[in-house]
Amino acid sequence: MNHRIIYADEDKESVQFLLRLRLPALLVGLVLGISTSFLTSRFEQVLAANVKVAFFIPFVVYIADAIGTQTESIYTRDLKSGKAKFSVYLFKESLLGLLFGLLFATASYIFILFWIGDSLLALGVSVAVLMVCTIAPLVALFTTKLLHDLHEDPAVGSGPIATVIQDAISILIYGAILSIMIL
Repeated sequence: MNHRIIYADEDKESVQFLLRLRLPALLVGLVLGISTSFLTSRFEQVLAANVKVAFFIPFVVYIADAIGTQTESIYTRDLKSGKAKFSVYLFKESLLGLLFGLLFATASYIFILFWIGDSLLALGVSVAVLMVCTIAPLVALFTTKLLHDLHEDPAVGSGPIATVIQDAISILIYGAILSIMIL
């Protein structure tokens, strides 16, 4: 049985074909994105207790997504070239996630402390940033590998799917940490 991956090729394929190829991953993202909105609503109490918690949701979600997007882009490129070795990526991306997490957590803490003057909020955001940055490359790697192993083009699916999974994880981590610290 031939399990050839059909890659999206914008130069050669029709819009109709590209729509059929790309739509499934985006529909998964739509459903999971709406679910993430429900997840966010679960943290209404902590948001009501300190509205400044809401200021940093976009940042926490963005920084995790940015790290994950870099990982999935590089890994996807190397998968197509046949040069990717998962165990090497797993080791290096885990280390990079931790290092980025430490760097951005420290910067976040200092920035929030000077801007808002709330050490508890600064600590909560920085712990969340450390955690989401550490996890982001792993979500990106495993999602990309799974799609590749299922003979799906990871360039089409890993972006939307890994992003929405990482968004949900980021909201869950951020909300849980700030709930524990503030409530």
